[in-house]
Amino acid sequence: MQMTTALWCVLAAGVLPLLATSVAKAGGERYDNRAPREWLERQDGYRRRADYAQRNSFEAFPFFAAAVIVAHLLQAPQDRIDALAVIFIVARAGYIASYVADWHWLRSVLWLVGWVATVAIFVTGA
Repeated sequence: MQMTTALWCVLAAGVLPLLATSVAKAGGERYDNRAPREWLERQDGYRRRADYAQRNSFEAFPFFAAAVIVAHLLQAPQDRIDALAVIFIVARAGYIASYVADWHWLRSVLWLVGWVATVAIFVTGA
């Protein structure tokens, strides 16, 4: 088996939360690396939202990764899996950006797009 676009997207989905947490921590006053979670809990504004986006991205990751793996195991059409995986990554990147920017309606729409793409990956193998 070779690395497909969808499998590369699993890697990207694992990295996206780290980008969000970097936004939350970058340039923060008195960042405490000994207690990063406590420090993040005391943040507000875009830093707090970036932390929340990071948490949600980690929550979305297992469902997406499992969907891609299951679709591969069931030998679903690769072009469809790849397209849906890219849609998921684009939606999640937009989700993080809209969360940080406090565009709550767009954030909700992009969350839904990512979730629907993940479900579609699962059923593609059915």
